[in-house]
Amino acid sequence: MEGGNQGKSAPKEKKGRLERICVFCGSRPGYKSAFSDAALELGKLLVERKIDLVYGGGSVGLMGFISRTVFNGGCHVLGVIPKALLPHEISGETIGEVKTVADMHQRKAEMAKHADAFIALPGGYGTMEELLEMISWSQLGIHDKPVGLLNVDGYYNSLLALFDKGVEEGFIEDSARRIVVIANTAADLLKKMEEYAPVHDKVARKQSWEVDNLLQ
Repeated sequence: MEGGNQGKSAPKEKKGRLERICVFCGSRPGYKSAFSDAALELGKLLVERKIDLVYGGGSVGLMGFISRTVFNGGCHVLGVIPKALLPHEISGETIGEVKTVADMHQRKAEMAKHADAFIALPGGYGTMEELLEMISWSQLGIHDKPVGLLNVDGYYNSLLALFDKGVEEGFIEDSARRIVVIANTAADLLKKMEEYAPVHDKVARKQSWEVDNLLQ
């Protein structure tokens, strides 16, 4: 980010082309074909728009579907994976550039550093944790990048209902509820993310955070 993207003027300057998107998704394919179909469709759209991929580094499950699609389409793929997960998540030939890091915290910091935006596809605890951390970082003011949720076949309906409950019970500000950009199709989600402008109140300015140098 450039210095001019900080503070209240950021929303107008943030709109526009996304060059690298970080995708959080499952290392399993799930039981419904709709999940793998969505990963493939998102991958194809990234290729069409010449958007590079940053992701968790695995070559199995939804991670494998989207990374192979983007890589085979000619766009750059960067996978970031903790050393301990290599035997669990990577099977067969690695895809694109793979960066091995020490732990999960460093993984998320590296993924955030290299991405202009974030998208969560269906996934398990790890995917949800990554999504929620990016939402939290936005609320805190650590970044102002779009955070998208591809709600395939209503997979995240219950999570979204919990967010709404948080607003209802006074734990989440209504403006912060709008941090997440939601759509049911990849095309709609990318369009909304390109138009995204943060409107929520931040807890602190970006310069206040020690991880600032990781998110430039």
